[in-house]
Amino acid sequence: MIKATKRNINQWLQNESVISNSLAVLVGTLTGLAIVLYDYALSSSESLFFGSVYRYPRYYVILLPALGGLIVGVFANLLIRTRRYDIEEVIEAITLSGGKISPRNAFLEVAASVITIGSGGSAGKEASVVLAGSGIGSSLARLFGIHGNRVSILLGCGAAGGIAASFNAPLAGVVFAVEVILGELEAKTFIPIVISAVFATLVSNTIFGVRVIGVSSYHLVSPFYESAFYLGLGILAGIFAVILMRFLHSSHEYFDALKVNPLFKPAIGGLFVGIIGYFYPQVFGVGYDVIMDALSNELALDLMLALVVLKILAFSFTMGSGGSGGSIVPALFTGAMLGGAYGSIIHGAFPAITAESGAYALAGMGAVLAGTSHAPLAAILILFELTRDYNLILPIMLACVVSNLVSSSRNPESIFTEGLRKRGFNIRKGREVDIMESLLVRDAMKREVQTVSENKSVKALISLMQSSRHAGFPVLDPTGDLCGIVTLKDLRDKVKQDDLDRTICEISTKDVEVAYPDETLNTVLKRLAAKDIGRLPVVSRKDSRKLLGIITRSDIVNLYDKKVLDKVHQSEEVESR
Repeated sequence: MIKATKRNINQWLQNESVISNSLAVLVGTLTGLAIVLYDYALSSSESLFFGSVYRYPRYYVILLPALGGLIVGVFANLLIRTRRYDIEEVIEAITLSGGKISPRNAFLEVAASVITIGSGGSAGKEASVVLAGSGIGSSLARLFGIHGNRVSILLGCGAAGGIAASFNAPLAGVVFAVEVILGELEAKTFIPIVISAVFATLVSNTIFGVRVIGVSSYHLVSPFYESAFYLGLGILAGIFAVILMRFLHSSHEYFDALKVNPLFKPAIGGLFVGIIGYFYPQVFGVGYDVIMDALSNELALDLMLALVVLKILAFSFTMGSGGSGGSIVPALFTGAMLGGAYGSIIHGAFPAITAESGAYALAGMGAVLAGTSHAPLAAILILFELTRDYNLILPIMLACVVSNLVSSSRNPESIFTEGLRKRGFNIRKGREVDIMESLLVRDAMKREVQTVSENKSVKALISLMQSSRHAGFPVLDPTGDLCGIVTLKDLRDKVKQDDLDRTICEISTKDVEVAYPDETLNTVLKRLAAKDIGRLPVVSRKDSRKLLGIITRSDIVNLYDKKVLDKVHQSEEVESR
């Protein structure tokens, strides 16, 4: 009895899902603690830089972001040295490098963001928390000798935990990891990510308590007319999302081309931010308090209009020059100012049928974020979990979806993938599309196929499965033509204990999904996913009963990984020249 119990426990502990979920608990817990430490460090940094401002002349604030930028420049060039890290690099690692990132560089980048934002740099903290979580996931993978797809899962767990703990938004953390970081949803990745997000949120809430943005409860005053106004806000938000992204990337290009020692570039960007902040200090740092004022109808129309433009400029100068931080909160800030200004105009013109400007500021936050991230569901959930207010969910959903459509039509890449596109990588749903579209089935398929005859018995099929360890076989008729496929699922569903003498023809699937040698791997992968199957017989287009080979999901993934590595190496060689 005791031996059997020990054996069952050992088997349970060796189960892959148990291992993944246990590691997800660990990643989530450690990420929650890391976010708590990060918030304390950021608060201390802000106090260090701005705590004694009142002792000096007012123009002193101009120099603070420049000083922070100089420290970051020295810090990055002496310690990080190699490529800087952002959410873009996490996506690249998962999609192109098997989840390999440098935990050291990730944590150094987190430290750089503390200096950047603390000194007044106009950026958000979410890139840093994603990096912190992903760095923890990568560290644990190295510690426990984990390889392959499970490394990517751990990075996704860390990213979800970082967003969840930072915004007190576990649902948004999960969806962000799926929509933005991993690009696709699978049960084996979804469950660990949920677990990590839950534990990260529990840890941060235990220390900080539940943090919800307390805003007035808004609702649709006139659903028919206001829906049109929110539709207009979605279009406007999509346009400004494109403007924000293009300003950011133009700033990157400008500073990359600037003939100055890289050590000093963040200081130059910080000086530009300081000049803007001298006149409009609202652009400094993260800006949650300014967002709150917009949501509470406490900002004047002219100020909000100015801040829409100036926040985009300040954010672009901060990040383009080499500062460290994220784009989610700047997008929320821009959206709040844009929506607040739009709402002030609309409410002033139609006071009887519209809500106050704060309602439009709330919808604008989600809409601009959806436009920049191309992740409308994550944007909707972040807004909902930040406010815990369901009254405006319909206009927020409308504005977010419309903004995403407008933004995607003008800028197919999100703010997180534009840099990858410029380096030659076209990422969609966790895959490099150009590679998947360039490779054909004939490049990946196996031409030597183990088949079974339709006249063989089920008993013989079971023996073959046990000896070959394949879970499915094409079925051939006496003339050697393809007549079906038989899988382990067919055995489980159609065969009872006393049916072992039945023929394979009786239990095989006759309506067979097939692939053709000239189809792209992307097309076949979609077919496999749609039918939830693992293999397809490859047949001739001239004769669909003539079996040429077989292609499996693992065949596609293995060839894809090989070609991705080749492309990454080519890209690195070009960059090093």
